[in-house]
Amino acid sequence: MAQRVLVVDDDRQIVRLVRAYLEQSGFEVLTASDGETALHTIRSERPDLVVLDLMLPGRDGWEITRILRSDPSLVGTPIIMLTARVEDTDKIVGLELGADDYVTKPFNPRELVARVRAVLRRVGGAEPPPRLLRVGGITLDPDRHEVNLDGRPVDLTPTEFELLRAFMEEPDHAFTRGELIERALGYTYEGMERTVDSHIKNLRRKLEEDPRRPRYIQTVYGVGYRLKGDA
Repeated sequence: MAQRVLVVDDDRQIVRLVRAYLEQSGFEVLTASDGETALHTIRSERPDLVVLDLMLPGRDGWEITRILRSDPSLVGTPIIMLTARVEDTDKIVGLELGADDYVTKPFNPRELVARVRAVLRRVGGAEPPPRLLRVGGITLDPDRHEVNLDGRPVDLTPTEFELLRAFMEEPDHAFTRGELIERALGYTYEGMERTVDSHIKNLRRKLEEDPRRPRYIQTVYGVGYRLKGDA
């Protein structure tokens, strides 16, 4: 059965373009041009993925994302945000709200199709059973999506969680910023390498006794970051 993608945008030309490329790639495509219709379609049709414009009539993309991520029955719906807003802060907010990817206009429709495939592979692909990851006093449970530090729960954003998982799967490996983005988010985000620094700063604040002298997440000058395996 073809996977179903809901495309939400009030620009009919963009909807037609995206729909044509997705259908050519074997997807079944649903469409909506405003927030209320999008929410109704998501609840009634349960698409496999939503391509969601941020600037919509009525409920905007931010609100729709918050609603989906707070609804236990819809929280697992993958979201690719589609918007003309290009500021890094907007991208970070979107990802921390729970979006799985972020595409800025103008965009190459073939690239969007590739990102749709990448996200669907990541959320639905056959993977080995998750295992507990432990480094020093940090324990990460991929199945429960929980992190503990010395037995105490630590609240992380989705992006922070995936970054920490990448570190813990390969302790002592020196990751570039680009590698961390690809490992954590499933796709290379052009121009977003510098935003990794803000995520690392937040992780250190939550995990380190003294973030200025990190025990776990260390800077590798000229490369990026690594998680010290014998911390």
